[in-house]
Amino acid sequence: MAAAQGAGSSSAGPSGLPSSALGHSSNSTAVAVWEWQDEFGRWRPYRGNVCSYIEQVFQASQQKGRRSGSGLVSSIPLGHADPVLAPYVIDIPSLTQFRQDTGTMRAVRRHLFPGDSAAGQGIVWEWQNDEGGWSPYEMNVCVFLEQSRATNHQRVDLGPLGYNYEVDFVAQVQTNKTTRFRRSVQRRLDAPYPVSTSPAPLHPGVACSCQQCWLNSGTGPITTRYRHSMTNFPNSSTTHQVSGRTASVSSSSVSFVPYNKPTLSGARSTPRLNVQSTWALPQPGGPSTGLSASNGVSAPNLPVRMPKASKVTQALAATPTEPEAVVKKYLEELKGSPADEDCIICMEKLSSPSGYGDACECSTIKPETVGRLTNCQHSFHMLCMLAMYSNGNKDGSLQCPSCKTIYGEKTGTQPKGKMEVSTFPQSLPGHKDCGTIQIVYHISRGIQGPEHPNPGMPYTARGFPRYCYLPDNEKGRKVLELLRVAWKRRLIFTVGTSSTTGESNTVVWNEIHHKTEMDTNLSGHGYPDPNYLDNVLAELAAQGVTEDCLRQ
Repeated sequence: MAAAQGAGSSSAGPSGLPSSALGHSSNSTAVAVWEWQDEFGRWRPYRGNVCSYIEQVFQASQQKGRRSGSGLVSSIPLGHADPVLAPYVIDIPSLTQFRQDTGTMRAVRRHLFPGDSAAGQGIVWEWQNDEGGWSPYEMNVCVFLEQSRATNHQRVDLGPLGYNYEVDFVAQVQTNKTTRFRRSVQRRLDAPYPVSTSPAPLHPGVACSCQQCWLNSGTGPITTRYRHSMTNFPNSSTTHQVSGRTASVSSSSVSFVPYNKPTLSGARSTPRLNVQSTWALPQPGGPSTGLSASNGVSAPNLPVRMPKASKVTQALAATPTEPEAVVKKYLEELKGSPADEDCIICMEKLSSPSGYGDACECSTIKPETVGRLTNCQHSFHMLCMLAMYSNGNKDGSLQCPSCKTIYGEKTGTQPKGKMEVSTFPQSLPGHKDCGTIQIVYHISRGIQGPEHPNPGMPYTARGFPRYCYLPDNEKGRKVLELLRVAWKRRLIFTVGTSSTTGESNTVVWNEIHHKTEMDTNLSGHGYPDPNYLDNVLAELAAQGVTEDCLRQ
C-alpha cells in the first residue's frame, strides 16, 4: 500500500498520515463535528450551522447536568437548525438519528478536531457522485486531505483510513486502486464547525470509551438513558440566519417533537430554541450534506390546525376520515390516573395536560385526555397524537412514535408516474442461477399538491426513467410484488431536496433502496450485495408493506 507522495513527509504519522489525522492533537482549541452514518456505512458530516446547533444544545445540557446532577438532554430536533431537516431528531443517549415520519434510524457520532484543521477552517472535501452532485468525505478524511495538501503532497493513499482509493491533488481525481475507476474531487469552503467548550483537555492518544473521551470526542457509550430530561437555556433573544431564512429565537426547552413544535401561548414551556453561535453562518449555495437522497424530504413549518379532510386527503386515504376520528379509531381513552411517565411527543407528564393544548384546535379531545394504542399498548396524550397526525400526510394511518407500529394503510406523497417491469436472461453478480428483473420508473415534472412541501410550486424530476434491478428468483420476485404495493401506495418516491445535487423541489427516493447498477457495486448501488434483498424487505416492512399485503 503506497504511502502519501510528495514533500512534507516529516509531518506525517504512520503510513504517511499527517499526525493530526491519528488520535488527538496537542492543539488546545478544538471544534466539534457531528456526523451520521448512511446505509453504506459511510459517515457524513452535518453542515456547520447544523453542527453548531447540535453542539450548543449538547453543551448546555452538559453544563446543566454538572450543576444539578441531572442527565443529558434526551433529543435534539434538527428542524430548528434547518427547516429541511424538520422530520429528524437526534436521540443523544443512544447516539441515533430518528426520522419521525418513516421510523428510519441511523447512527450518529461526535468527534473533536484541532481548531486549525479543515473542520476548524470550514473546509470540506467532496467526491462527485453518479448523479453529478457532490458528496462529502467523512471529516477525518477531510482533515487528512487538507493537511496533506498543505504539506505539498501531490498524491495520497486513503488505505490507512479504510478506503480503497488514492487522491491526486494535481488532477483533482479519486482513483479506485482495484478497478482504476476515477471520480472528480473538489475542495469547498463552508462555515467553520463550532468550537467545543468542554472544560477537560483532549484525551491523549487514541480515543477510548472512557467518560472523558465521550464528553470530548464523542466515542464511548452513555450507559444511562435520560429520555425525559429537559434543558432550559439562559434568557436571551437573537435573530439567527438559517438557510436563507430568518428565525427569531429565545429561551427554550428541548423535547421530542413530531416536527417543529409550534409556540404554545401561555403553556408551561415555550419550545423556542436559542441557536446563536459565532460559527452559525448563512449557507450560500452549494448542496446540503446532511441527508442522503432517500432522506430528502422537506417539511413545511405550519401551525397545527385541524382542517376538514381535503379532496387530496380523501383520495389518499382508503376511507375519508377526520383527524379526530383517526386518532379515536386507533387509541382507546384511558380511564383513571395515567401511569407516572412522560408523553414522548410533548415531554409533559401524562398526568399533566398535553403541551399542545394551546396550539391544537380540537373541540372533541381535551388536553388532559390520555389514550393507549390498541395493538402496541403505548400511551400518549391524544391531543399530541392529533398534532403529530395533522403534521403528516393525513392519510388515515397512524405510526406509533415509540415502537413504529403502523395502524391502517400508510401512503406517501409520490407524484404520478408509471412503473414498468420486464425480465431478461442475463444474471446479476452474486445470483448466477437466475435471470434478472428490470424495473423502470417514469415520473415527469409537475406542480406540487397540498401534500407536498411547497403546494402550487413546480417540482422537477431528474434522472427519469430510472432503471432498477432484482434477481429473478423466489425472493427477488417477492420483493418485486411488495414494490408494486409500495408504488400503488406512493411510497417509492417523494418531493424534497436532493443532498447529492442540492436541488430542492425535486423528486427523490424515499427510504426504500433500489439497485440501479447491474455489474458493479463501487457506489453501493449495484451487485453483488448478499444482504440487499433482506435489507429492502425490512425497509418495506417499516413502511407497512409486508407479505400480509399480498394476501389481501
